[in-house]
Amino acid sequence: RCESLVEVYFQLHQQVMAVSAELGAELLPRLLERFNEVLSSLVKSSFLVEKQPPQVLKTQTKFQASVRFLLGPQLLKASAKPYMVRADMVTEKQARELALSAYNNTLSESTGEIMHNVVALETNPTSGTCCANFKNVLLKKIKRCERKGSESVTEEKCAVLFSTSVALTPSNLSVHLQVLSLPIVVIVHGNQDNNAKATVLWDNAFSEIDRVPFVVAERVPWEKMCDTLNLKFMAEVQTTKGLLKEHYFFLAQKIFSDHSASLEDFQSRSVSWAQFNKEILPGRGFTFWQWFDGVLDLTKRCLKSYWSDRLIIGFISKQYVCKLLSTEPDGTFLLRFSDSEIGGVTIAHVIRGKDGSSQVENIQPFSAKDLSIRSLGDRIRDLGQLRNLYPNTPKDQAFGSHYNSEWVG
Repeated sequence: RCESLVEVYFQLHQQVMAVSAELGAELLPRLLERFNEVLSSLVKSSFLVEKQPPQVLKTQTKFQASVRFLLGPQLLKASAKPYMVRADMVTEKQARELALSAYNNTLSESTGEIMHNVVALETNPTSGTCCANFKNVLLKKIKRCERKGSESVTEEKCAVLFSTSVALTPSNLSVHLQVLSLPIVVIVHGNQDNNAKATVLWDNAFSEIDRVPFVVAERVPWEKMCDTLNLKFMAEVQTTKGLLKEHYFFLAQKIFSDHSASLEDFQSRSVSWAQFNKEILPGRGFTFWQWFDGVLDLTKRCLKSYWSDRLIIGFISKQYVCKLLSTEPDGTFLLRFSDSEIGGVTIAHVIRGKDGSSQVENIQPFSAKDLSIRSLGDRIRDLGQLRNLYPNTPKDQAFGSHYNSEWVG
């Protein structure tokens, strides 16, 4: 599409030059100047990031990225030596200034030190593409900028700015090309990864396409948050089985710390960034996102097939489990994600006394480490007190396909 627009431009240019004598000394220069503006605008918007750098980026770690110039094969034919594209780190403030100047300003100083950050813009004759591939870029160090109030380093967004200057044939117009990557959170230690992912998720999910970098809403409708958590869960776990209405109800009770509201009440609420990953959950040592991310990690690593077979209710409160199981026969059980630990799954089961009284027990949660030693299916088989998966499926029928066949000595 860009190439066909350039063809239109060249035809118009030829027609104007053909009648240049009739246009006169006043109109011709004005038309030619307007032509240059149009070409420059089209050329600038055809320079884009094809492969984005990782959005959570650790210093001293190599990464890859590539930019593509859609009009390169058509407009850069005559250049004797290749043009070089440069990658620089920019702060949110610098990104904003560049965007507000419509990318006409150039960068005054890079905000971090990047190694191997200059690469040739090369045209590939077979694919007909013009790209600069950054294969082993390394962010050596980052200069942190002034933070607002209680903002932590994992809430700070920066970006990579790719830039080059090219002379276009046949008009010989010189154009400075610049394009920004998606926002990036720079970390220096692996333990910051979890909070950095939260910043990136919030930005990717809730920002407008055309925005001043990197403005994003501070509050979003709960329904939008549900869609985001569901998409994230399915993508990370790589399952086609998403979250259900009752799961959202439990998650809403958790994030809003409200056990009295109905499902309908939550649908009209909005959730803030602070509730998502700033405020510690009541009586816990972690935020809502840190807890949810732990569930994601555990499910992805150890529970994917159980979740996909709908054997795990998972997102359900301890109180509600007691209500469900207390009227069930002895040995009825279900699986829920631990409330008190990050990345744990626990088994709740009912024990009936001879007098008919019932008691619901919660087994100590299993972590990913526990389940790598012995799988969930085998642990369930081991526990004689577990009989039927709620509501009434015999455990061997529900979990039989997940048992490992073992030699009995």
